[in-house]
Parts: sequence; C-alpha cells; structure tokens
Amino acid sequence: MKRESPAEAAQSVEPRSSAPAARTVQSLERAFAILEAIAGSDQPMSLAQLSRATRLHTSTAFHLIKTLILLGYVRQEETKRYRIGPRLFMQAAGAFNEIELVNLATPHLKRLVDGTGETAHLAVRADTEIGVIAKVEARSSIRTSERVGIIRPAYCTAIGKVLLADLPSAELETYLRTETFKAFTPKTITEPALVREEVKRVAITGTAYDDAEFNHELRCIAAPVRNYLRQTVAALGISGPVWRVTLQEMPRLSAQVVSIAADLSRDLGFKSQAEKPRAPSPRKQT
Repeated sequence: MKRESPAEAAQSVEPRSSAPAARTVQSLERAFAILEAIAGSDQPMSLAQLSRATRLHTSTAFHLIKTLILLGYVRQEETKRYRIGPRLFMQAAGAFNEIELVNLATPHLKRLVDGTGETAHLAVRADTEIGVIAKVEARSSIRTSERVGIIRPAYCTAIGKVLLADLPSAELETYLRTETFKAFTPKTITEPALVREEVKRVAITGTAYDDAEFNHELRCIAAPVRNYLRQTVAALGISGPVWRVTLQEMPRLSAQVVSIAADLSRDLGFKSQAEKPRAPSPRKQT
C-alpha cells in the first residue's frame, strides 16, 4: 500500500467547499478535536470511539488520524487503538520545562561545560523516545549538532538510557517488546535482552554511557535529575568526540556529570537516602 505524505493525507480529508479559508479552519478544528478526545481518555481509543466522540464520519476521522500519525502527534497501537504520540509529548514537556526546569538547569549546564569542555544537554521523555529541552555548547570549535527540541531514540543514547532506567518493570518490558531497535552504528545494542541488561546497569550505577552507539563519532555520559518525590524528571549529560572523550577520561567526566546532576536534583527538592533519618546507607558508587 502506498504511503501518503502528510500533505497528501491532509488534502484527501478536505471537505468540498467553495470557501478555502473555511476548509482550512474546519480541518484544524477536526484535528484538534481528535487530539483532545484521545488526550482526555484514560485508555487508547478505537476509530469508532473517536468517530462518536468527535461526531465525525469514520472515513473522515480515519484520514485525519492517519495524518496525525505521520506527523507524530498520534500513535497507533498493535490493537489498532490510538493514543497521544511523541511529538505532542515533546511540545507539552518543552513548554512546561521551559518555565519549571530549564531555567534552573541552565546554570548547571554551564558549569558542566566549564568543567568538562564538552557540550551539555538536558532531556526528558517524549513517549517512548527522548527530547532535548536545553543545551549549552562547548567552547571548542568541534561541537555536536544536537539542537533543542530534537527527538532521539532512548535505547542507544546515554540520556535515553537514564530515562528508561526509571520506568516501572511492566512499562520497560512493554517498551522492549514493541520498540524497533535500529542499528545506527556497529556499536548500537539492538537485542532487547541486552538493552534490558544495559538499563538495569544504569539503574544500579546511576550513570549511563553511549559509546558511539548513536553517532560513531561521539561518546556521551548522562545521569538522572530527580525531584522531591524522588522521580527522575530529566537526564543531564555531556557529549563529545570519541578522540576527546576517551575511555581513560570517562571516570573523571562521569564524576562531574553525576555531581552536577545531583546539584540540580537538590535544587528540585531531592534528598538522597543519606540525608533522610533512619534511612539505609546509600549504595556505593563505582
């Protein structure tokens, strides 16, 4: 079956009318009605349910949904039901964090750049992927091409592994079962069992690495940023060329990433186990 482009799909659902302006507004209204219906539902919705909720003909709803899927705003599950897609999560997360998190994080990112000489970034979950919401460039003439707002896979990036490590077991297993593990470089881990082991290691050590797994020229290090509820709300990390972020340099750079991520976490009200009375001793860092 031929895959329609977003533009073709959008054209196929335009109602026949002699007023072009009205057609455009009506299409937008219908698309937003679908998004609001999905977002307001506790469970993924079927096409029939969406058609009833939005009072749209089934064929009209189907073509609009198809366009929203192609654009990343809606995701279709194996059950043929629909839920909010990663792009909408990224927009919402970016808007919220610009106020609540990015302003707090930026001074810490600058400190991290000063201490390591590498580009520093902050990322949050965007459904099953991750989105970079803040970045401070390295002073070096050789820099990474990551930009704020970009969405990346979680399984082969250091910041993504940090966020996967905070998932409940059931959610992680669903992710491992449904994700398509593409090899971006010869070092990309594509076996679900190996991804599971890597995520478990990150959960234990509190540090994640990307050893040229997403970009063959880059190594990355990341650590969790936690809030007062002890939830991992973001991942903070650095990335740099493999010839500069060498295996010998990794321990020193990792210590700085972990330290500054901990500072940002304290700004968000996080208290470590050591700071809580009658709490067990924290696990030894390696």
